[in-house]
Order: sequence, then structure tokens, then C-alpha cells
Amino acid sequence: MKDLGAEEQMSNEAFRLFRQLKLHLEQEWKFQPREKGLSLIERTAENENTLCPRLRNAKVEDLWSLTNFFGFTTETFVLAVNILDRFLALMKVKPKHLSCIGVCCFQLAAQVLEEECNIPSIHDVIRISQCKCTVSDLKRMEKIISEKLHFEFKATTALTFLHLYHTIVLCHTSEKKEVLNLDKLEAQLKACNCRLVFSKAKPSVLALCLLTLEVQTLKSIELFEIVLRVQKHSKISDSDLLYWRELVSKCLADYSSPECCKPDHKKLVWIVSRRTAQNLQNSYYSVPELPTIPEVGCCNESESEDSCEDMSCGEESLSSSPSDLEGNFFFDLKPKSKWQAFNCQS
Repeated sequence: MKDLGAEEQMSNEAFRLFRQLKLHLEQEWKFQPREKGLSLIERTAENENTLCPRLRNAKVEDLWSLTNFFGFTTETFVLAVNILDRFLALMKVKPKHLSCIGVCCFQLAAQVLEEECNIPSIHDVIRISQCKCTVSDLKRMEKIISEKLHFEFKATTALTFLHLYHTIVLCHTSEKKEVLNLDKLEAQLKACNCRLVFSKAKPSVLALCLLTLEVQTLKSIELFEIVLRVQKHSKISDSDLLYWRELVSKCLADYSSPECCKPDHKKLVWIVSRRTAQNLQNSYYSVPELPTIPEVGCCNESESEDSCEDMSCGEESLSSSPSDLEGNFFFDLKPKSKWQAFNCQS
């Protein structure tokens, strides 16, 4: 016998989700970059002193690296890319200013979505990103970006629809929740964000393309029927879905190809100059001897050894590899950390 209470609760949840979907569909156009501005960037040749697609895509990969370094969420990365593209589609930007703009977009996205205690200082972001600009430069650029975007930062993005679609599907399916891997879908969306062309797609269409490709891989008739209902409710035409799904499929195939120079996530290595290394070595030997601390009865030898092990573990964590959450998918989407070889000048 079916649980009528559970069915009613699920029905209410489904109604709430579709109402939320309708609201986001009405708002998505407000936060899309101007297509005219994006097309202008696409037509720009690399040898010109203006912004080209390669520079924009490289900057998005830098934002991905910063997101991973500071342990921020996927929402922060996607929002930072959205702010970046909306601004680039409005203004004619020179390549020399792109680094400062990217850091500002990263900071603005973090201020919207991250806990205040987790947001790094501007000095730390400048040092890690190596953007070669001052704090005053960042503040001036942040003011310009804020005014041009009318201080509207909390946007409806493809990740918004991806999470919503994923929840709707799980609400209507009888299959296990682990079948549709949200982490994998997010990793694929990050790959698409690194291509300028996908900024021209409607966020709802891009998210549905990723979902349909994954359902097609799973070969689930039930999930496919649910996705068709979601497509109909979202009023996405078959022609739009087929057009963008082909581009998404090609993008993911490129990332899975061994010929593709995929971003890599290696250990964070700090490299110092020879002179700095000598100064560090000399300072090590110049440490004055400290007086012996008298032993206390409650502290034995085994306890002191345990405390030394804890300290060494903390030091080793600085050079340990980051968590490999995205490496389990069919292609590696780890960003290449531009700050892996950080040169500390003395």
C-alpha cells in the first residue's frame, strides 16, 4: 500500500520546484552577457592589442585555480565567470587590464556567496594571483565593475538551473540518487565555462544539455522521460537543445582526448631564489639556544613524541596535493595552478 502522506509531500515539493524554475526562467535574461559584446570578442584576432577569446579563456582558468586554492564553492567560480563575461561584453578591455578585472570579479563573487570569515584579504589575493596591481587599483576597478553592472551580482546562472534540474529529476525518479552524479555535472559545467562560446547560451539550455548528455550515458528511460518533461516546462525548443548539446558534447570530448592540454592540479611548490635560500639557511643556524624547559611530572616521553608528530603533520599539509574530487570522472578537469611555482623574491 502506498504512503499517501509521502505522495502528498512529494507533490508539494515538486510544485515548489517547478514554481522556482519558472521564476529563474523569467530572470535568466537579466544576467546574460550581451551577445553583441561576446561576438565582438570572438571575432578579435590574437595579434591585436585587444581582448581575444584565448585570453578570456585563460583568465577563466585562473579564476578556477583561485577558487580551488582558497577552497571556495563551484557557485563562487561560476558567478565570478558570469560577472567577468557581463563586464567584458559591456566594455572594451585591453589585455593589460584583464588580470586586475579577473581578481575583482573573483572578490565580488566571494563577497556574495562565501562566509565573511573565509574571504581572503586583498593583499593575499594579489600575492597568490600575481596580478601585478595594487590595492588601490583593485578598489578602483571594483568600483567601475559595480557601477557598470548596477551592483547586480547575485545572478541566475547555468549552475542554478543544473542544481534545480537535478533536484527535480531526483524528486520524480525511483532510481538511486547516486545514479545522477551532481559533482560530475558541475565539473563538466566548469569545462564549458572555460570556453567563451558557452557564455552566449541561455543558462537553462546549457544546464539541460549537460543533464541530457548524462542521462543518455546512463541509458535510463525513466530519467529520459523526466528530462523531456523538464524541457517542455522550461519551453526549450528541440532545435536549441540539439544545437548547444552538440557543442557541449564536442567540448567534453576535447577534454577527454589525450591530445588536449588539460589543466593539471599538481602539488603546490614554493620556489625561492638562491639568495633567499641562503638567508633562510643562515638564519636557521643563527637561532640562539633556548634554556632547557624543566620537565613536569604529568608530561612523559610518549606524550612529547605525539605532539611532535602533530606539528609535523601540520607542516606536511602545506605541500600536500589538494583533494582529488573531480579526478574520478571520465576526464580530468583539474585547473592548472598558475601559482604553483611561486617565486618569492628577497
